Amino acid sequence: MSYFVTGGTGFIGSALIERLAKRKGTIYVLVRRGSKQKYKDLLEKSGLSSDRLVAINGDLSKPRLGISPKDMASLKGSVKHFYHLAAIYDLKADAASQEIANVDGTRNAIAAAEAMDAKCFNLASSIAAAGLYRGTFREDMFEEAQGLEHAYFRTKHVSEGLVRNECKIPYRIYRPALVVGDSKTGEIDKIDGPYYFFKLLQRLRNRIPQWVPLIGVEGGQMNIVPVDYVADAMDFLSHKAGLDGRCFHLVNTESQLVGEVLNIFSKAAHAPRFAMRIDMRMFAFIPASILNLVKGLPPVRRIINAILADYQIPQDAMSFMNMPTRFDTRETLKALKGSGIGPPALEDYAHVIWDYWERNLDPDLFEDRSLRGNVKDKIIVITGASSGIGKAAAIKLAAAGGKVVLVARSLEKLEETQKEIADKGGSSYAYSCDVSDLESCDKLVAKVLENHGQVDVLVNNAGRSIRRSLELTFDRFHDFERTMQLNYFGAIRLIMGLAPSMLERKVGHVINISSIAVIVGTSPRFSAYAASKSALDAFSKAAAAEFSDRNIAFTTINMPLVRTPMIGPTSIYNSVPTLSPEEAADMICSAIIRRPKRIATGLGITMQVLNAIMPKAVEITMNMVFRTFPDSSAAKGDGEEIKTEASTEQIALAAVLKGIHV
Repeated sequence: MSYFVTGGTGFIGSALIERLAKRKGTIYVLVRRGSKQKYKDLLEKSGLSSDRLVAINGDLSKPRLGISPKDMASLKGSVKHFYHLAAIYDLKADAASQEIANVDGTRNAIAAAEAMDAKCFNLASSIAAAGLYRGTFREDMFEEAQGLEHAYFRTKHVSEGLVRNECKIPYRIYRPALVVGDSKTGEIDKIDGPYYFFKLLQRLRNRIPQWVPLIGVEGGQMNIVPVDYVADAMDFLSHKAGLDGRCFHLVNTESQLVGEVLNIFSKAAHAPRFAMRIDMRMFAFIPASILNLVKGLPPVRRIINAILADYQIPQDAMSFMNMPTRFDTRETLKALKGSGIGPPALEDYAHVIWDYWERNLDPDLFEDRSLRGNVKDKIIVITGASSGIGKAAAIKLAAAGGKVVLVARSLEKLEETQKEIADKGGSSYAYSCDVSDLESCDKLVAKVLENHGQVDVLVNNAGRSIRRSLELTFDRFHDFERTMQLNYFGAIRLIMGLAPSMLERKVGHVINISSIAVIVGTSPRFSAYAASKSALDAFSKAAAAEFSDRNIAFTTINMPLVRTPMIGPTSIYNSVPTLSPEEAADMICSAIIRRPKRIATGLGITMQVLNAIMPKAVEITMNMVFRTFPDSSAAKGDGEEIKTEASTEQIALAAVLKGIHV
């Protein structure tokens, strides 16, 4: 007995060949000339020799599969079972490709099977052949299919129709449900079906405690089976006598709602579950024309596309969220009776499926998250690069291959930074600029663009911080003016100068070094500093909204307290927890790699939430901080700062509020 298999190097095909390998006979597998490596991989996986697993060169899109006359002559009369599994099961594929593979491919496979005088044609169809049928679809139903507008549904239905109406040899049809990985190993070769929603579950797990109940959306039916069940059933049913002309639903006996499926995988992922699920059918009273109009609005469409793109969900996958069909399996279960073959419960193997995906198929595993991969040969401008955070970031970025443009008032100090960079094999360029001087900013922009042609990343790091209570500032209005001049006007002058070239190239990234005080919302003694950084934050939000569709990203880093020369005059900081410049530089590196909207510490986000829901409580807390940590001698005008040890109360409070400016 010999077998011929199309799609044998694919996911279901390779699983079926492993089963056929346990039987006697030669297995012929159709292989395109460009897929020879896949054939070699299949030999290794199946453990078969090339004498038992024989490659037949051909192509799905050609008449009789493009099998040569010589090969066809050798196959004629020797093939008992012809398995046609080759097809496109990808929702992202275009309609034309699906037409060629699913319809023309099936027509050519039928012709090839008839030419080689095969005894039985076994078609791997799909539950998609039922379209979006409302109700229970039996195994003897076909013409009753509904909702076949989507190319995938339509081509699977048409290809099955070809077998039913045109195949001159006995046939058997198998309609698998959504096929996931092996229930014992989790192995699968691509992301499809429920896998599209795994990234969402993963992010929920990473951001929200597992015990937090969530509100989700309920969808239609989702029927899932593992590949080992499909392969076992096809192998058994194809060899059982008396089943010609029959169709078998290789599905789970009980369909599950989308919300139930997501909760099963949420449990497997240790993610929070959707305790309340809103059934979208409750909005059925809204006319479809109105819903389509709203979904078609450009802003709504962009938001939907952005969300789907962020979670790497193809838009067509949403079609499977609302499948209304249940599939009858009585004939299949009757035919399988006594074989010990049956679909396992999803709950029993979901953890295996999740684990394999996270270890092997998570798209993030294939993205270059290295610093070098994201900064090599990029022009990165860093202001305030002569010391502290700017210097530490410049050294790290240059060591990773970035072409770092160092900006500060003192060229002499920048030369020190350059020397450290050169010692580590990096390259840098130094420019003198007083960022608080707008004319100086304009000259810097012109010179950098002239010398380097472009700027990929601008890091607005140069800044001035003044720690002084308002009572000591009534006669020092210039404190606010000079802080705003550097922290706000200087920063946006550079952004406005470099933005035109970024917009022209449709690529750019602006990173603003802000403060935790901005998101805490209450910053005693830092009114001038926090106000200037808040202004920059507000400007960046507006600019980000305007440039969102031009690939220009804005990232705000709400830094906690960092041990830099800026905090040197306040001796009390010697006793409170702070970040090192190197740790702060790591936050800048992370911003360049991930391009997030904001980077903030857990404390900062917590204080932001508390300030939103309990503003008075936060105000009282920060007033206590204000009274516990006095003004410095310099702020009082008492001359040089007197070095004092922090009190036990001060150290304890600083530890609780680690990183908040005090």
